Amino acid sequence: MDKLLEVKNLSKSFTVSSHPLEGRKLRLQAVDNVSFSLRRGETFGLVGESGCGKSTVARLLLRLIEPDHGEIIFGGTDLIPLSPARMRPFRKRLQMVFQDPFSSLNPRLRIGKAIGEALTIHSLAHPGQIRERVARLLATVGLGEEHMDRFPHEFSGGQRQRIGIARALAVEPELIVADEPLSALDVSIQAQIVNLFQDIQKEFGLTYLFISHDLSVIEHISDRVAVMYLGRIVELAGAESLYRHPRHPYSEALLNAVPVADPDRRRRRPPLAGEIPSPLAPPPGCPFHPRCRYQREICRREFPLLAEKSPGHFAACHFSSLVGEDPPLSVTSATPRS
Repeated sequence: MDKLLEVKNLSKSFTVSSHPLEGRKLRLQAVDNVSFSLRRGETFGLVGESGCGKSTVARLLLRLIEPDHGEIIFGGTDLIPLSPARMRPFRKRLQMVFQDPFSSLNPRLRIGKAIGEALTIHSLAHPGQIRERVARLLATVGLGEEHMDRFPHEFSGGQRQRIGIARALAVEPELIVADEPLSALDVSIQAQIVNLFQDIQKEFGLTYLFISHDLSVIEHISDRVAVMYLGRIVELAGAESLYRHPRHPYSEALLNAVPVADPDRRRRRPPLAGEIPSPLAPPPGCPFHPRCRYQREICRREFPLLAEKSPGHFAACHFSSLVGEDPPLSVTSATPRS
């Protein structure tokens, strides 16, 4: 599969106040030199704890916010230097499904109008064809033509998310960025929406960047997975490889924290302890070392780069080959391994 999107060294920081009365400004590095690529037709999962920078990456890709530096190469074109006018043709090729299906819809617009205005803006249908096109889009996501004249508040959360998906499909995109599209939905509805995403991917040949904190969903839907921590990608691999043999302690800890259905089944290791450090004052060396059971002196001094540990499997860890050992090697016997 050829590359549809390639992200190189993407970074974004924000200036925040340290205290409302002090007025001192601090720099928050939300995304720090993130690089990855998406192949046509694949689903690329992006996971991590809240505040790790996943949603910021999503907004940067669609240029809803501007990066500090880096490249976003879509279909061979770097989107960063493009003016708003030159960016407009790419808007319909990249679409987003937002986390909150209610706030992402205009409460004053009927659903038919909300979906149809994208067709008008991008000149994809004559005025007399819009209603028919919208009806087909609604049918694609499991809704009927009778829903076109209703307002967003008249729908359930799952129905509103279907409307958001229909709106994204209206402009015939190549890539859809789904930013936590299930987190605001009831568990009983989540499986239906996941199945809908998979069905329309097959029907329209879509590529997905699927962002979620739910590792079970990411495993089910993704071809490859990247794990983020404090604004950086710390592991990237095929879904099966990452879930069976994680090479970063943070990925291992996330997988250990997934709830187990069998109450008699004991975990091999305790779940991840401690809180994620403040992005305003990240620790020196490896940012994960204060929470890591493998950490050694080198981890407190040197930042590990994302490197290929096995074919197609990348991790940013000095001791990636030790991940999964129980118990870990002693301090004296452990030396960095690739």
